[in-house]
Amino acid sequence: MFKLTKGKIILISGILAAVSFLLKELIGYHPATITVMMISTLIAGTPIFKKAIGAIRYRIVGIDALVTIAVVGAVIIGEYWEATAVTFLFMLGDYLESRTIEKTRSSIKALLDLAPDIARVKREGEEIEISPQEVIQGDLVIVKPGEKISIDGTIIQGSAYINQAAITGESIAVSRTIDETVFSGTIIESGYLIIRADRVGDDTTFARILHMVEEAQDKKAKTQKFLEKFSRFYTPAVILLSVVMYFVTWDIRLALTLLVIACPGALVISAPVSIMAGIGNGAKNGVLVKGGEVMENLSRVRVVAFDKTGTLTIGKPVVTNIKAYNIDENELLRIAAIGESYSEHPLAKAIINKAEEILGKVIEQPKDMEIITGQGLKFGFDDKVYYIGNRKLFEDKIDLNPYEDYLKSEEQKAQTAVIIGTTDNIYGIISIADIIREDTKALIRNLKAQGIKRTVMLTGDNNRAAKAIAQEIGLDDYYSELLPEDKVRVLKELQQKYGRVAMVGDGVNDAPALASADLGIAVGGAGKDVAMETADVVLLSSKISKLSYATGLSRATVRNMKQNIIFALLVAGVLLAGVLIKTVNLSFGMLVHEISVLLVIINAVRLLGYKKAKKVKAK
Repeated sequence: MFKLTKGKIILISGILAAVSFLLKELIGYHPATITVMMISTLIAGTPIFKKAIGAIRYRIVGIDALVTIAVVGAVIIGEYWEATAVTFLFMLGDYLESRTIEKTRSSIKALLDLAPDIARVKREGEEIEISPQEVIQGDLVIVKPGEKISIDGTIIQGSAYINQAAITGESIAVSRTIDETVFSGTIIESGYLIIRADRVGDDTTFARILHMVEEAQDKKAKTQKFLEKFSRFYTPAVILLSVVMYFVTWDIRLALTLLVIACPGALVISAPVSIMAGIGNGAKNGVLVKGGEVMENLSRVRVVAFDKTGTLTIGKPVVTNIKAYNIDENELLRIAAIGESYSEHPLAKAIINKAEEILGKVIEQPKDMEIITGQGLKFGFDDKVYYIGNRKLFEDKIDLNPYEDYLKSEEQKAQTAVIIGTTDNIYGIISIADIIREDTKALIRNLKAQGIKRTVMLTGDNNRAAKAIAQEIGLDDYYSELLPEDKVRVLKELQQKYGRVAMVGDGVNDAPALASADLGIAVGGAGKDVAMETADVVLLSSKISKLSYATGLSRATVRNMKQNIIFALLVAGVLLAGVLIKTVNLSFGMLVHEISVLLVIINAVRLLGYKKAKKVKAK
């Protein structure tokens, strides 16, 4: 069966409408003129009528129903030209709207275009090309210059410069070599890699980002939910008002015109189109915002709380000093490395790396290792039970007074002092320092310029080290020596005192705090399951400066949404006044209505050009 596309419907009905207008001007409402008008009305109006009937079946009275009633009424009273003009303008507007809305999805389309289409794998000694969906975990994937990586995996041979813009939003290529991780959707600019496939198909970081962005666009903001609820009651109310208007004035044209100009199209679309554009812009720039409600909440944040290790610092601390007591320094380092061998904490990795650098690979294994949350760990080795951790771990086990002067001197240098000992002796103190991210100070300044009332740090570190870092960065306050449950408690206190609080962490051991804050924000979340699932906002790159971009984008998005709503209401009010004083007719009302919808969409499209966080005044 032959079916006209929307474009062809508009073209044919437009030509017929133009011909009928000329005929009307030349020969008036001749049967030929009326015939051409009715054919045009049927061609343009049929899709509208079908949508109206389909919606009514589900008890939804929408814009299409209002237009259908108005058009049928116009034909009944002999206003054939009005019927022709209204149906053509409505279809033209609908077509232009859909084309313009596609522009707001351009960021998502750009991501889809980056999806790899082939994978070159090595099987049974041969290189074969297959679909990325056919790659299985453990396959060896070969990637050459200019090609897209099709899996998440670990490099086992080669080195390359990789463009990770699809994941992190940053176009500067990064160097990757053996034992480092790479992501699907990224592109090798130079070099050659053989990669072991760790995550494949829909489990890759790239696929999950796409899925989350698509889900986010369906998660509605509170404003959007309110407008949709409002429109469900508004449209039937408009029909009732038109009926009442007719019986009051006995002016059928006035009643039908009211139906058309009262269409809430611009108002209904004002929120979702802005949210869609904002989420798309964020995804393109390495900021994953999980829905319209999150976007609104982010714009209203008043306090930003930061974790320290891996968030304000690069998360790769290094050993700066080793102080041994009645034991050789190398032996102290060996014992510490054995104890930390199963720990995932960044401080543990610093100790292990230092031990490997000085002693080589430490192969001994600890016995009965036990993680003591927020304090350190306990383990057995050579028939002794050792403890490694902070002051809290030892304060009820041994007298630390003889070591206080040294501990304080290290802590005042913003060093983290890791104590190693038993319940009988302290064997030594290993000092560890983490490097503050280079963009942290600028971030704090930008957040304050954007109206954030307070920036604080929550850390398990000692008070002196926390104070030194907080002062260097320019934070308003800091809370030290916190256990995970303490962080949750502090966040609640901040919420009660200042209002909406966002918690920023690296997503590894911050899950409780990220979940309990009004908004959880994970830094460097690419490839981290906990971060991507727990956080409301994921900064996919390790650049913490993306946070000011995210807050700026959220405020620009909400501001854009408010502009659209106010504009839509003003247009509706002016048109209503025009109808009541009989200066707006049916076709002109439809024209203004469609123009207002287009202007709302075009205003939202501006968000795609948002580049950097702008300074805003605190509310």
